[in-house]
Amino acid sequence: MTELTKTLELKLVEPTAHKRRKLRETREAYQQALHDAFDADCTTQTEANDIVVEYDLSGYAKNALKQYVPQLTTTYNADELHDDHPVRFTNEGLRLDHKPENAIEWYIKIPHHEDYHLWMPAQPNPEQRDWLEALHAGDAEIGESRLFEREGTWYLHVTATRDVKDGSEVSADERTPIGVDIGEASLVTVCHRDDHGSPTAPELWADEGKTVRRLRKTYFTATRRLQTRGSERIADSIGDDLWNQIDDVFHRVTREVAEYAESVGNPVLVLEDLTHIRESMDYGEYMNRRLHGWGFAKLHAQIRYKAVESGIPVKTVNPRNTSKECHACGEVGYRPKQATFTCTNDACWVSEYQADVNGAINIADRYLSGESRSREHENDDDSAEDGARLTAPQDSHADADTQQETRGAYAS
Repeated sequence: MTELTKTLELKLVEPTAHKRRKLRETREAYQQALHDAFDADCTTQTEANDIVVEYDLSGYAKNALKQYVPQLTTTYNADELHDDHPVRFTNEGLRLDHKPENAIEWYIKIPHHEDYHLWMPAQPNPEQRDWLEALHAGDAEIGESRLFEREGTWYLHVTATRDVKDGSEVSADERTPIGVDIGEASLVTVCHRDDHGSPTAPELWADEGKTVRRLRKTYFTATRRLQTRGSERIADSIGDDLWNQIDDVFHRVTREVAEYAESVGNPVLVLEDLTHIRESMDYGEYMNRRLHGWGFAKLHAQIRYKAVESGIPVKTVNPRNTSKECHACGEVGYRPKQATFTCTNDACWVSEYQADVNGAINIADRYLSGESRSREHENDDDSAEDGARLTAPQDSHADADTQQETRGAYAS
């Protein structure tokens, strides 16, 4: 069995004027509490609690704020906040009801404040119906949810986790590990070894990497200029369009990664464990902006759930030095160019090698060496929930994070 986490998309169906007013009251109170706790530089849940406890919010929203604000100040190093964050609720706050006899089958309870909740009819993504049914039946666990409004329509994104059977009962030793390297030059690179141990069939999505870099550069340049002129609404519209284009690239590439894996006998996809990758990024302001906004976790999450839904197991390994070690001899080398790895061991047959392919092979080899490990940290999942959108307006496909400016970039 493999644990799979996914973000479920629900559109709230035509709320009454009263319910719209209550939703907006919740959003306004939440955003004010968020800004006040952030401006107070709260680095612990206790400090955040002292600020948010005074607001007219449900305990589920307050608890989500107490967890979120310290992340902003200690993990993401945010300098300032965007004005349109989704309202977060902890998992205890929501209830799902199913009325198959009704024209609108699904209903969701949204907390307003301590003694008042809103039952709302909801239209789910039809492709996620089985997940909703699993939640309702108790076969999946509900996680954090996020409420937001876009162009007059309200949405709720709910994180769900459940166990999915592996595609076959093949033992780990019989699996063919496919290393998956997520990078900036090549958006994704995959490679595995053949029966003789030689790297074979590498595939790189380098053109897609160029496309995403171009779209992101356009996004940052255009939105900054428009925000400087005070054209916030136009900036948001342009940002939504550009990030929808980026999101389309992400979904196509991750689908093709799953298809690549299906072409290999008894595959297992091996990814880097990205739990702490953002905290270790410190390459100067320019590179920090690019790397924090690259969407590592989002690609990681999409590859994971698309693979598992296809019956392909996914494992993670320690990412330390996967891009720096030579896949042939293990010597720590260097990268004179983004796409080139150079081995410093004169006795090694490798002198120069494609850097992303070298990294993908190292990732696969760590599975073979027994370094594959399960997720061990409390908040360590691969959902498009936390960190999955590091730099974008909220995403209709995967998660409800909205823009939040950080050190010249955006992070969620």
